[in-house]
Amino acid sequence: VSGSFDNTLNSMFPFNASYLNREDPDLPVCFEQTVLVWIPLGFLWFCAPRHLVSLCRRTQVGTKHLSWRYIFKQLVVCLLFLTAIAALAVTLGEDYGPNTVSPGKNPGVFYANPVLYAVTWILLLLCQEGVRRREGSVDSATLFLFWFFLVLCDIFPFQTLLREALHDVPRFCLFYISFGLELIALILSAVADVPPEAEELVKKNPEVGAVFLSRITFSWFSSMVVKGFKRPLVQGDMWELNDTDGTADINQRFQYFMQSELGAARVRFQNKLKKKRDKSRDKAQEEAFQNGLGKGVSQDVLMMEEKGKKGDEKKKKKDKKKEEKDHPNSWLITTIYKAFKGILFESAFFKLLQDLLAFVSPQLLKLMVSFTQDPSRFAWEGYLYAVLLLLVAILQSLVLQQYFQRCFVLGMKVRTAITAAVYKKALVVSNDTRKESTVGEIVNLMSADAQRFNDVTNFIHLLWSCPLQIGLSIVFLWFELGPSVLAGLAVMVLLGPINGLLATKARTIQVSRNANSYRIVVVYTVDNRLTILLYAWEPSFQAQVEGIREDELNVMRKFAYLTSVSTFIFSCAPALVSLATFAVFVGVSPNNLLTAEKAFTSIALFNILRFPLAMLPMLIAAIVQTTVSRKRLEKFLGGEDLESDIVRHDPSFSMFTIIIFTCSSMDVSLDIKPGRLVAVVGAVGSGKSSLMSALLGEMYTLCLTVNHFYVQGSLAFVPQQAWIQNATLRDNILFGSSHEERRLQGVIQACALGPDLELLPGSDLTEIGEKGINLSGGQKQRVSLARAAYSQADIYLLDDPLSAVDSHVGKHLFDEVIGPNGLLKDKTRILVTHGVSFLPYVDEIIVLVDGVVSEVGSYNSLRASRGAFSEFLDTYAKEQSNQTHSESGNHTIYCYQDAADVELIPEREDTLPDSPLEDTVSVTLKREDSIRRSQRNGSVRLRKKSSLKKSDNVSDIKKGQRLIENETMETGKVKFSVYLQYLRAMGWGYTVMVFLVYFTQNVAFIGQNLWLSDWTNDAVDYYNMTYPNWKRDTRVGVFGVLGVAQGVFVFIGTLLLANASVDASRILHSRLLNNILRVPMIFFDTTPIGRVVNRFAKDIFTVDEAIPQSFRSWLLCLLGVVGTLFVICLATPFFTIIIIPLAVVYYFVQRFYVATSRQLRRLDSVSRSPIYSHFSETVSGLSVIRAYGHQDRFLKHNETTTDENLKSLYPWIVSNRWLAIRLEFLGNLVVFFAALFAVISRKTLDSGLVGLSISYALNATGSYCGFAKWVTDTRPPEKWPEKGRLQFDNYKVRYRPGLDLVLHGITCDIDSTEKIGIVGRTGAGKSSLTNCLFRIIEASEGRILIDNVDISTIGLHDLRSRLTIIPQDPVLFSGTLRMNLDPFDKFSDEDIWRVLELSHLKDYVAGLQEGLQHEVAEGGENLSVGQRQLLCLARALLRKSRILILDEATAAVDLETDDLIQNTIREEFSHCTVLTIAHRLHSIMDSSRVMVLDAGKIVEFDSPSNLLQQQGHFYAMATDAGITREETTVL
Repeated sequence: VSGSFDNTLNSMFPFNASYLNREDPDLPVCFEQTVLVWIPLGFLWFCAPRHLVSLCRRTQVGTKHLSWRYIFKQLVVCLLFLTAIAALAVTLGEDYGPNTVSPGKNPGVFYANPVLYAVTWILLLLCQEGVRRREGSVDSATLFLFWFFLVLCDIFPFQTLLREALHDVPRFCLFYISFGLELIALILSAVADVPPEAEELVKKNPEVGAVFLSRITFSWFSSMVVKGFKRPLVQGDMWELNDTDGTADINQRFQYFMQSELGAARVRFQNKLKKKRDKSRDKAQEEAFQNGLGKGVSQDVLMMEEKGKKGDEKKKKKDKKKEEKDHPNSWLITTIYKAFKGILFESAFFKLLQDLLAFVSPQLLKLMVSFTQDPSRFAWEGYLYAVLLLLVAILQSLVLQQYFQRCFVLGMKVRTAITAAVYKKALVVSNDTRKESTVGEIVNLMSADAQRFNDVTNFIHLLWSCPLQIGLSIVFLWFELGPSVLAGLAVMVLLGPINGLLATKARTIQVSRNANSYRIVVVYTVDNRLTILLYAWEPSFQAQVEGIREDELNVMRKFAYLTSVSTFIFSCAPALVSLATFAVFVGVSPNNLLTAEKAFTSIALFNILRFPLAMLPMLIAAIVQTTVSRKRLEKFLGGEDLESDIVRHDPSFSMFTIIIFTCSSMDVSLDIKPGRLVAVVGAVGSGKSSLMSALLGEMYTLCLTVNHFYVQGSLAFVPQQAWIQNATLRDNILFGSSHEERRLQGVIQACALGPDLELLPGSDLTEIGEKGINLSGGQKQRVSLARAAYSQADIYLLDDPLSAVDSHVGKHLFDEVIGPNGLLKDKTRILVTHGVSFLPYVDEIIVLVDGVVSEVGSYNSLRASRGAFSEFLDTYAKEQSNQTHSESGNHTIYCYQDAADVELIPEREDTLPDSPLEDTVSVTLKREDSIRRSQRNGSVRLRKKSSLKKSDNVSDIKKGQRLIENETMETGKVKFSVYLQYLRAMGWGYTVMVFLVYFTQNVAFIGQNLWLSDWTNDAVDYYNMTYPNWKRDTRVGVFGVLGVAQGVFVFIGTLLLANASVDASRILHSRLLNNILRVPMIFFDTTPIGRVVNRFAKDIFTVDEAIPQSFRSWLLCLLGVVGTLFVICLATPFFTIIIIPLAVVYYFVQRFYVATSRQLRRLDSVSRSPIYSHFSETVSGLSVIRAYGHQDRFLKHNETTTDENLKSLYPWIVSNRWLAIRLEFLGNLVVFFAALFAVISRKTLDSGLVGLSISYALNATGSYCGFAKWVTDTRPPEKWPEKGRLQFDNYKVRYRPGLDLVLHGITCDIDSTEKIGIVGRTGAGKSSLTNCLFRIIEASEGRILIDNVDISTIGLHDLRSRLTIIPQDPVLFSGTLRMNLDPFDKFSDEDIWRVLELSHLKDYVAGLQEGLQHEVAEGGENLSVGQRQLLCLARALLRKSRILILDEATAAVDLETDDLIQNTIREEFSHCTVLTIAHRLHSIMDSSRVMVLDAGKIVEFDSPSNLLQQQGHFYAMATDAGITREETTVL
């Protein structure tokens, strides 16, 4: 090497090698004065233009202040300028001064350099001013590097001048003065110069104020690490994001490119379709021509044939179409590329640099080994190599971490962009596209699929970098071993196809796993727990979920087996490759001796080769998985949007005109004048809700006929099923409008919410749980109405808002809000209703029959016309005639007004569900009257003066006010018990075996390398001798065996680990599921669904995939590091001295980092849940959000929640880099010391071990990775309960500890076969009573006896399976009709048909194509609410237990069906004890006794006739409902 160095210099400068061939080498002065001066100056001149540009721009220089640092920097440069001038003066003085002997004796360099320096210093003054003016800059990387290079290059003249000491005093002094100044400048350039206006920002985000050195070592992050070490971090500790990392910015860029790309893809897609259509048309014509004319068949036969064929073709096409990609595709990748190409190219540059640097180390290693072999070489060479190894390694670390940082940030941005795009799309997506995927699936797009993209983009550069590394390795290996490399190459090439095969196999497995998105089932199960509990169906559902999960685990196991095969191939690969290469090398010719240089340089190169070879297949597998995600995302994001022009807001229209033509379900044309109140009536399934959807533009228009609804002004919409946000009550009413206290109070009073607010702990600031879980149905509906009333829109669409409230409340709402004298009297109102009693007060009535308007007119004109409407009235308003005249002023009867009717059109081929589609995550857990908050026993009494005082101070919030608790996280260390739990789930046998197997593999690895280092010593022993064949064969044989042994052990290890982790996954999942199904209801009232889903989605994914992976890599890392240290200590025993301090440093860095990183990971996980919660909330309230036009506000909210998540994700990414760079520096020190000690003790070492030790250390640098009560004993008798007698004994209950009692000591005795009606105002505790029977909530005192058995002593499953309930909200599960009736397959089909007949569904079901196997959509969306209610009745009939509870079971059906149900119940359940909770008093007037509840106490309990005579509570309610005593006697 020294020779080649000399030659280069000799050609440049005339000087001989004597400078280097000595113990203390030095560079020639000539070289120091020229090259070493030009390098730093050239660098500055090259970079200067960039700084000068900002001088030319006009900025307000006045605003930027001059900091003392800036002034000091400029001062230093001025002083340097003076030294340059002085140096020039000295030279001139020497040459032309008064006492010069012969002028011109100094070489030209002494003139050139001072001038060069002087010009450079002037340039530098300008550059520093340019940096100061640049927006947001605190320092300059280029200037720092310039000073760094300058100081570095000046070190050589520094020691040269010292040696010659005082030959040339003036220059000597000038040089040291300027060297001192340069050092000061270097230090100054490494200090941030933060302008005062940016100081606040730097506090919030230190990265903004980080200098170059701090940026490349990530030191700016240290303050966070220290804080995290001192105490667990919380969300408030997170720093602000950079502007470019914020969701808004990312989303904007992404949307901009997505629009153009998607547009282009749509055009391509349309053209493709057109071509296909043309092709099939031509084909059909050709066939017709051949068939027809060829055979001369008569036209008719031809037509018939055609028809038959067409039918077949249609069928085939339909099937085919399902398989085909029927959406614009392949635009997502280009969009991502265009949106983020800047950061992509930056990271590519760093990756390239790193790849090239990786090949420098093996070359240095080679020089090092040859140096140790030759004792005559000077020691300084060895030290030089050691220092160079260190420098290259440090540079490599810095570059690598910059690359990773950019890649991970890119991944984060891609994930954010996709999440935001999916959210944005969900707000505008048409109902058609939306019905193709459930909320669960859309959330999956946001979580799993976006995460996949994130993971792939992290490593996307390996696609080109791996081939590059492989190519370069082969080139360098060729230099070492010549053509025998080809043998190794051949082995690799052979392994390629095998791997390809495995990858495709893995792909098919992965796809089959994706198809079965089991989480959706889980979400659904969790969501409808109440129903599952009431029917005691947990075992069935648990079995269902676990069945699906088992399939998933089998897929996982297969996948793991495949992976272990490919791991086996790849762990054998390096051994096989090196074996083939070395064997061929020594076998080809006896002269080829394997020297230490050759062997270990090759080994180092093979080690480089291992990485790309192992990564490529993994990358390909990941890309394969991402393709599946890509297709799903493209399908959703490329779906149709709602047509925004269906509803035209046209100010020129003087009225509200609706013209709808929809061939199948509706044929409506209406014209509504402003300010009218229009009622829409009709039976279940006549299309009332469809009309509403159509007015909102949500209805899918089936025909190509023009559809326009001209709407003047803004809309407000009250859906049939109230949609409540997880926010305060006030926010729910304001819904984004500004807060005006007077208006708000007016609305609250009108909507009868005053009394409720007095009962809520925080008044209108009380937080409402997810989906309004802590409000009763009636309260939710009133809040929903209040939201509309507050919005001050022009047109109000009210979809049966009065059905969920009690009759007197309904009357109040109609009078105060909706009716002719209400708040909205001047607005246009369209009211869908079942309440006959309101009809006389409306301006116009529209009667719908089967989707067609049968009559329109005022109440009186319709009565007179004797059409469908009057029949409808005659049947159901007999009471009306009794009263209309008797009570002249008040002729409203609230008898039937309370029928809710959420209806969907009965499922025909083409109809579409039209109520605001409730979806998985949103099939509401409306537990009516259920969860009261602290003060909650509130009925809505419309009292003029309330005895309850409002709490004066909202801030003294009670313990029950915060309903949804913040997600808790563990803090501090991951407890060892958690690791133990995972290992226990894996099984100790497996754990120990895995450890042993991997340990043995490591031993084989070390053994193989020691054997190799011994082999290389043969080159010395047999120098200039023939190498004996037996020796060669032994060497090659043992080497090969040890290599293959490693592969075998790795294979066994991965197989064992795969089995173990699948077992662990199964155990942990079934525990989680078990707990979720058995956890008390309280848990769900305080835990948002999003959080539960997060556990099942993200965390189970972690247990399935991430933990086994990290367990394996942790094990390999640990063993690898131990092995490395062992080998180095073996080679250079000195090294043990260094191990201790390094280990200590390592330990502290780890300790510091782990605390912070762990907490950041947890914060990330916790802040992710709200994104999904908010999302599912949005999807369930889409029609409301769209009706009010609040899409932008929700987008904004989504951006803030996503940003909160990024605030903990970004520091986590940085924290990994912070750690990695520090650990890699440690690794680099290990390399340095290994080399250094090899130099120190080279006399005693053999070169084989030196090579081994350093190549080991090089390889290990990268692997200093982060180590990092259900069924009780007493079972009731088989036939219990035989009589069905119920006794309550001083029964008290509260919803959660710390809340008030809901039931205050209920005591009563109900005989068998009694029919009991339970009545009371909203919130009196009616539903709580039934919940207690099922032990959904447990008693805090007292007991309930059924047939003398205390229900708290028997198992829940036994209890619930012996009672029957027809719940208020009919909940259906996706599955067949049969499964919905009988999930355990206990009953025969005859039984099922019999109950269907009794529940009046037989005709409907018989009319369905699949009959009992008819698929029920998620949440029963393809049935109307009335039909769902009837199915629940059928369930009850099937069970036939002695105790039946009806929870307002008929609220959702029209009056006719109601009668049928009541009769069925009377006949079929005559031998049972029946408890009916009723809002409509009529349905319970024939009960044996009526229980009147008020504020959780029984206030009256007697037969209806006696109660009417007593003229108490019941009497008041009856008069409200227009029931008189005469009637009851008739009954």
